[in-house]
Amino acid sequence: MNILVTGVAGFIGFHTAIRLLNNTRHKITGIDNMNDYYDVGLKKARLSKIPSKNFLFHQADISDKDRLNDIFIHGEFNIVINLAAQAGVRYSIKQPEEYIQSNIVGFLNILEMCRHHSIQHLVYASSSSVYGLNETLPLSASSGADHPKSLYAATKKSNELMAHSYAHLFNLPVSGLRFFTVYGPWGRPDMALFLFTKAILENRPIDVFNFGNLKRDFTYIDDVITAITDIALSSSPSKFHNNWSPLKPDPSISSDPYQILNIGNSNPIELNYFIECIENATGKIAIKNYLPSQPGDVDSTYADIEPLKNLTGFRPNTSIETGIKEFVSWFRAFYRYQ
Repeated sequence: MNILVTGVAGFIGFHTAIRLLNNTRHKITGIDNMNDYYDVGLKKARLSKIPSKNFLFHQADISDKDRLNDIFIHGEFNIVINLAAQAGVRYSIKQPEEYIQSNIVGFLNILEMCRHHSIQHLVYASSSSVYGLNETLPLSASSGADHPKSLYAATKKSNELMAHSYAHLFNLPVSGLRFFTVYGPWGRPDMALFLFTKAILENRPIDVFNFGNLKRDFTYIDDVITAITDIALSSSPSKFHNNWSPLKPDPSISSDPYQILNIGNSNPIELNYFIECIENATGKIAIKNYLPSQPGDVDSTYADIEPLKNLTGFRPNTSIETGIKEFVSWFRAFYRYQ
């Protein structure tokens, strides 16, 4: 298949491209705007690790419709995996316009390209952030996600609604994936694991929000990529759901070729234990600066992944202890820490 992966220099996009290229039958085109939201050098280093055979890279922004159209015309794609977005809950409070441009305008362009170029399946990144004020645990895609706590979350929920309209109007098969705190080697520098590891190795204090009582459903990158590729390559993507009822509508499915799936570990970990695992992996004790919760943060995430299990047989198999050990090992090697 010819597959487009947007955001290919990003954390999840990079790993997705490599996994797909392990299957030599596929040709992968990757695009990324290489913005400076975080270290561009890390993005370039990721790109350098992607095998060149059957891989073509374009530096492009999904908000540039003409450029995107040119890539689609020449790519003749079967599947699109859209992982390009402006990420970050806290940054969305400071720079809201960037989220509208990338996550709304850019995503509309992706939908339009898929519509006009007869894409067989669009898989796109949503986020566990969409659950917002919903505290019914475990968080189910069949329950409410209508009270976001940040603009970032609001743009991701908007993507889901936009995707449904294209599934309904144009019969475009779409699968939205709500990722739950993805971590692992080559991870983003704005994420807690990266920040904590760097600070601990440098004997600097770390900011521990909600006094360490936050809980997150940390999901290791290898498990996430297994879910993404299994869903994207499904022979029957986003099946019509004959049991869906407009009288009791389930928001995770539809009578149209549309589905929303949680991608998580289904095992929430308290922040204090998360830090303890980093201490064990680094062999150093953290200097903790306890603080209240930050605006936009949710207290706990916990994914209901039964629909994903039923669809693909998905079983996350990486423990938090193993995952953090793998990240710290990569971090030390990449940044040359002793």
